[in-house]
Amino acid sequence: MEIQSTEFKGLFLIAPNVYSDSRGYFFEKYNKKIFAEKSITQDFLQESESFSYKNTLRGLHFQKKPFEQGKLVSVVQGSIKDVVVDIRKDSQNYGKWKAFLLDSKEKKSLFVPEGFAHGFLALEDSIVSYRITALYNKESESGIIWNDSFLNINWGISNPILSEKDKKLPIFNDLSNLI
Repeated sequence: MEIQSTEFKGLFLIAPNVYSDSRGYFFEKYNKKIFAEKSITQDFLQESESFSYKNTLRGLHFQKKPFEQGKLVSVVQGSIKDVVVDIRKDSQNYGKWKAFLLDSKEKKSLFVPEGFAHGFLALEDSIVSYRITALYNKESESGIIWNDSFLNINWGISNPILSEKDKKLPIFNDLSNLI
C-alpha cells in the first residue's frame, strides 16, 4: 500500500497493492498500522455506500463543527471524479479545490480529513463506499453549491443530475457564517 501526500495537509491518495490470480483479486483497503505511519489515526465510526447513475453529482457536502467528518472514499464499481475543497480557515489552501479520478479498476482510495467539503461526479453508473470518522448529524449537514463561481471547479459537465437539496446549497463566500 502506498499512501501519497498531496499539497493539502492531511489529504492522502491511497494506492493499494492488488494481488490477482486465476480466482480474482485481493487487496487491503485499510490498515490501521500503515495509516498511522502517515498520521491518519482517526477511528472510523460509520460506513456508508451510495449508488449513482452516470452524470449524477453529489456534493459538495460537509458537517459543521463539532460534528466534522473525515472520510475514506473508494469506488466499488464504476468511476467518479472526486472533488475536495479546503474549508479550514487557518489553512494556506483555504478555498482551493483538487480533483481525483477514483475507479474500481485501480482501486485507489482518498482519505479526506475533517475540514473539507467533498463531492463527486459519477462518470458511469457507480457504487461509492465511505468509511467515516464521525457519526452523521442532520442538524450539522451543510455544503457548497456545485457550480460556485468563486471555486470555478471544472466538473466537465454543465447539467448534472442533482438532488433538490444539492440544488439549494449556498455559495462558498457565504461559508463564513456556516463553519
